[in-house]
Amino acid sequence: MSSFKLVLGAKDGKSYQKEVKDKEANAFLAKKIGDKIQGDACGFPGYEFEITGGSDKAGFPMRKDVPGAVRKKILAIEGVGVKKHGHGQKQRKTVFGNTVSEQIVQINLKILKEGKEKLAKEENPEQNAAQKNG
Repeated sequence: MSSFKLVLGAKDGKSYQKEVKDKEANAFLAKKIGDKIQGDACGFPGYEFEITGGSDKAGFPMRKDVPGAVRKKILAIEGVGVKKHGHGQKQRKTVFGNTVSEQIVQINLKILKEGKEKLAKEENPEQNAAQKNG
């Protein structure tokens, strides 16, 4: 009974959010950052995605250089989850590993190949104006 919030980054700079559950979400389990996923397995026919990161249920970011599906405290100089405070200063930070598990809530994906259907439904501007006016 896993579910993930997907943040899909398009080539034009826009991002789209979708939620996948159960059977579609199982396509992401045990995948690592950098792995490619066919959209057919998760409800997006014709699309191809690459996992670029994510965050766990407590908000800790996934980091590519930490192996496994565990939360760890690392000593980091720069990278995901670290703000620079000075030149060469190391910081102890808690991050999540590079493998997608049940503890992950959000997965960030990059669109490599687009399918025939659009991710965002085109809205009618006349309908939006009518709703605002009353």
